[in-house]
Amino acid sequence: MSVPLESLHALALGDAFGDRWFQVSADEAAAELTSRRVRPAPWHWTDDTAMAVVLFRHLTEYGEVEPDALAAAFAAEYTAYPGRKYGPSMHQVLRAIQDGADWRSVTSSMFEGQGSWGNGAAMRVAPLGAWFARDLAEAAEQARRSALVTHFHPEAVAGAVAVAVATALAVRCRGGAAPAPADFLTEVAGHLPESDVRSGLLVAARLPEGTSVRHASVVLGSGRQISAPDTVPFALWSAARWLDLLPEAIWRTLEGWGDMDTTCAITAGVVAGRTGLGQVPEEWWAAREELPHGL
Repeated sequence: MSVPLESLHALALGDAFGDRWFQVSADEAAAELTSRRVRPAPWHWTDDTAMAVVLFRHLTEYGEVEPDALAAAFAAEYTAYPGRKYGPSMHQVLRAIQDGADWRSVTSSMFEGQGSWGNGAAMRVAPLGAWFARDLAEAAEQARRSALVTHFHPEAVAGAVAVAVATALAVRCRGGAAPAPADFLTEVAGHLPESDVRSGLLVAARLPEGTSVRHASVVLGSGRQISAPDTVPFALWSAARWLDLLPEAIWRTLEGWGDMDTTCAITAGVVAGRTGLGQVPEEWWAAREELPHGL
C-alpha cells in the first residue's frame, strides 16, 4: 500500500473512531475513555473521509490539484451521499456547484464575502501531504489549491497547508528519529503566512513537554468552533506528541473532545505518514466502515 493510501486509511479510521463517541453521554464517554473501551461497531466515517477519498482519487487521476475538476467531484460526491454530516455552509456550497455555479463565486461569497474559515479543508488533506512529501513547497501549494475550492477564508487555507506540510514532514522522517514536537510544529508554522493557525502552532510548540491533553485543548481549542484556528493547532500538537504511536495518538486526541471526528482524522492521517498502519488493532479495522472499492 502506498504511503498516501495509508494516510487515507488512517484518516478514515480516526474519523470513524472519533465520530462514534458523539453517540454516548458525556459521563459514559468519560468512563469508557478512562478504561480505553472502544465503542461498539460499526464505525461509520463522515464527510471528512468522503472528501478525502475524492481528493485522493483526484490526485490519482490528475497527479495534481485541478480546481475545476476537484470542485465538480466534491459536488458529485455530496449529491450522491448528502448524509455524511457535512457542515451547514458546505450544503450550500456544494449544492450551488452541482447546480452549475462557479466555485470561485460561491466560496468567495460565503459569510458576507469572507468565505468559510471552517476546518473542512484541513480535515481531508493529509493524504495530499503524503503524496507531495518530496517537495514541501509543492505540498503547501497543492494544499492551498485544494482548500480554495470550498474554503475562501485565509485561515481555512492556512489550516489545510499546515496539515499537508505536517504529513509531508512525517513521511520524510520515516525510518529515522522522530523530531522533537516543538521542532516539528515550528517547522510546520514556518511554511504558513501570518495567521491565527500559525500563531496557534507556535503556541503549541511552546507548551511544556508534560502538558496534559486537557490543558492543550483548552489553550489551543479542539474544534468546538469548527474553525481551522480552533482545530488544526491542537490536532497537530497531538500528532507531534505521539508521532510514533498511531493508536495512542488517536486515543489521546479523543481526550480533547471537541470536534472529535475531525481532530482524530487529522491526527491519524498525519501520524500514519510516519508509522504506517501496522500498529492498529485488527478489531479496529473490523469495526470501521470500509472505504470504497479499490482503496
